[in-house]
Amino acid sequence: MKRQFLTPLLLLYLFFLYSCEQRSFDKQSGQIESFAEMVKSGVKPLALGPPMTSAELDLFMPEVERISQKYGVSFYREADLVQTDLFPASSVEGKEVVLFYKGNTLKAYEDLKQELAKDNLTAERKRELSRRFGRLLGYPTERINDLLAENSSFRDLEDFGIQGLEFKWFYKDLAKAKAFYQTTLGLELVQENDSLAKFLIAGDSFLTLHSIANSGYTGAESKSVALAFLTDQLEAWYAHLQEQKVTIKYPLKQNPGGPHDGFVAVDPEGYLLEFETFFQHPENEVFMPELDELQPKSTRHGEKLQFKGSVVWLYYKDMLPAELFVEESLGLTKSADQGWAKVYRFSQHGYLGLVDGLRGMNTFSPEKLVEISVDLENPGPWENYLKANFPDSTRKANSLKDAGGYLFRF
Repeated sequence: MKRQFLTPLLLLYLFFLYSCEQRSFDKQSGQIESFAEMVKSGVKPLALGPPMTSAELDLFMPEVERISQKYGVSFYREADLVQTDLFPASSVEGKEVVLFYKGNTLKAYEDLKQELAKDNLTAERKRELSRRFGRLLGYPTERINDLLAENSSFRDLEDFGIQGLEFKWFYKDLAKAKAFYQTTLGLELVQENDSLAKFLIAGDSFLTLHSIANSGYTGAESKSVALAFLTDQLEAWYAHLQEQKVTIKYPLKQNPGGPHDGFVAVDPEGYLLEFETFFQHPENEVFMPELDELQPKSTRHGEKLQFKGSVVWLYYKDMLPAELFVEESLGLTKSADQGWAKVYRFSQHGYLGLVDGLRGMNTFSPEKLVEISVDLENPGPWENYLKANFPDSTRKANSLKDAGGYLFRF
């Protein structure tokens, strides 16, 4: 009799316990519904459900099945999630997660898991595999960088406070080059001595002219660089440079409905100067809001001839390593994608452009007559980081070469 009395009570207790558990999963249900929708739309190749104990997940599985059917995605119950530098191991210790995916993505995850299970993985190799996992999860490079910085010793250049960008060019006749930029273009001279002349383009973007003498260069090196002046006064600049008898390599090209208009001039020793105006276009959906925020700087010719900033174009034999260096090591984000040319914001007014050397105005060359100098808030800690993480005996202090051999000084 007593036993028959307890059984209904026990069942009632279990019913209420189950109901409470179900109600406590409202947040998790919302999360996985959002993730399933992103997987369905292709925003995320792979999505992770919230970590749960096995008992919790047993109760939650009907909701997993319902949502996966609703969005037409597959799921996999994972009791041993890969350990990477993206997340602390404690976040899934003793817990399971559900993976949501479409197509062959689960195979890609399993392949990654096998790679991570290998013995004697170097820190560099584990970081590469961690990035691979981040890309599987649909994270942009900047988010992957942030996660690596939170959970490992990784840092990128952005972490040390980029304050300005300076391009350094080298001349046989420094006086003539200085006169061209100061008088013809009307740039503000902010520093000079016998071997250099530094000009302000706009904001925190600078161009410095150096004498070839005692520079370590011969002058015979390829330029492999071009400088784009960003301006909203393209026609006025074109008329001005024609008046001044400046050599024009490519005349003013205007393309209604296109991403940009511009022309190309040549300075006294052959460096290419591109004058560009950008417009709203699918290529420039990130770029245009950035440019609209920039305060233009007048030249000595007055408000009719101003610059808003600059893009220094560098030329590469292989674009992918160049892009990875800029995005992963420097931590820059892409502002414009022209297909064979990419634009990254380096400082407020200074941009870095990567160009396929087979398609641009210049070509790739192992040796080049250009350097890039970065003004950092914390150059000392960045140099210490490079020493610890890039043990290269050929690297000189406070400098680093990118995938194309361009020299960055800090």
